[in-house]
Amino acid sequence: MADHYWLTENQLECIKPYFPRSHGKPRVDDRRGISGIIHVIRNGLR
Repeated sequence: MADHYWLTENQLECIKPYFPRSHGKPRVDDRRGISGIIHVIRNGLR
């Protein structure tokens, strides 16, 4: 499931200006983080 994303590249580009800026450390994978949040919102936690 590591390659399953809830957002397309185009959708991610639309919301990218609202992400916080990186301070010091380079940002990891925003698409993966947002997909995890969407997954929990849609499916809940067990």
